[in-house]
Amino acid sequence: MSVNILMPALSPTMEKGNLAKWLKKEGDKVKPGDVIAEIETDKATMEYEAVDEGTLAKIVVPEGTQDVPVNQLIAVLAEEGEDVKAAAAASTTSAAARKPASGPAKPAGNGSPQSPQGQPAPIETERPRGEAQDVGASGAPGGSAREQTGAVGTHRIFSSPLARRIAREASIDLSRISGSGPHGRVIARDVEAAKSGKGLLQPTPAPVPAAAPLAVAAPSDEKIRVLFETGSYDVIPHDNMRRVIARRLVEAKLTIPHFYLTLDCSIGTLLSAREEINAAAPKDRDGKPTYKISVNDFAIKALALALQRVPEANVTWTEGAMLRHKHSDIGVAVSIPGGLITPIVRRAEAKSLAVISNEMKDFAARARTRKLKPEEYQGGTSAVSNLGMYGIKDFAAVINPPHATILAVGAGEERAIARNGKVEARWMMSVTLSTDHRAVDGALGAQLLGAFKALIESPMLMLV
Repeated sequence: MSVNILMPALSPTMEKGNLAKWLKKEGDKVKPGDVIAEIETDKATMEYEAVDEGTLAKIVVPEGTQDVPVNQLIAVLAEEGEDVKAAAAASTTSAAARKPASGPAKPAGNGSPQSPQGQPAPIETERPRGEAQDVGASGAPGGSAREQTGAVGTHRIFSSPLARRIAREASIDLSRISGSGPHGRVIARDVEAAKSGKGLLQPTPAPVPAAAPLAVAAPSDEKIRVLFETGSYDVIPHDNMRRVIARRLVEAKLTIPHFYLTLDCSIGTLLSAREEINAAAPKDRDGKPTYKISVNDFAIKALALALQRVPEANVTWTEGAMLRHKHSDIGVAVSIPGGLITPIVRRAEAKSLAVISNEMKDFAARARTRKLKPEEYQGGTSAVSNLGMYGIKDFAAVINPPHATILAVGAGEERAIARNGKVEARWMMSVTLSTDHRAVDGALGAQLLGAFKALIESPMLMLV
């Protein structure tokens, strides 16, 4: 039986992708793990690995094709012993039958579907007969449907046929198993481990449905264009990244009740410490310093430690419960051509300033070439957005779900400050904390910002 290779959803926000390049040609042998194509998502250019073995019988979507909907047939793989020409001939009919009528299915609710661990659930990237199935309370597949739909939305389980059979025979609910296969797919060894109680997750309670936000219709393109003289502007189509950024920002402002707290930090001591630390940096073989700490690195570390000091603010809001995080995973907004992306410094509270600095340099370089992996920019517990390098004194950033806070960092500058009846020049920096009022109240947000200020103004506390 031939295998249909579908356009994968390589990120929770991906609805369409560009098929940048085929790395295998028709007639080539393919085995699991082989990189067969490069696909441009809304965030990055990613390699697409095969999950089945066989011969690439037919490339349905040629390289260079843009805006290919998720789940659209892009190629056909002939399995071992199957007639390659017959599989290729059948691909035209298969493509017509499988092409979505109105684009890919969108996840229920305001964000991506969530796995039992609270991370975005794996997105369908494999052949139909080895993926999502309707799963009942017993964990047994309930037919050929790919989703289980209930009162609160859609739950998708991704598993191999053998894993489903073993789970059915053992009466194990597949939703309680964490998959170790490609893209989180549950495979046979995961079910075998679960039979002995290893890696079996606790049942996840059904979330309480959120109230739908008030729908506000934006003016149509025609109504906007009629306000301007014909020929007085150029029409620049939106790319996938800009569409996703626009949608997520609207969702964030409609569904998250923002409030803002601003204070000024004295950074004279920090600047002196930064100069000493950088001057003492060891040199590599080429004579270059092995690290160069920036003010932004101090801000990342300070926010991470502040969240540990005020753990009640290191949270994520869900309709069913508050998620209080054990570690400070800090996202950092990085500007790239056409938009921005937020790579995450994991467990930043435990990392040195030098490690944070080098990690951010690597993230920024790979972000600009769209080479970041989804796990490097998805999730996180809070974020830092710094516009100080542009001379911006202060601003308020939009919260990036699932975070409950984001810290906007302004420029460091000398200001005239009154102290004990005297005016003196001091290096100051303004910061603004945007907070999800459902999760972090005003007093709690003030405690978090106060903890950040104490660390920034006494940077030696970050070095012990």
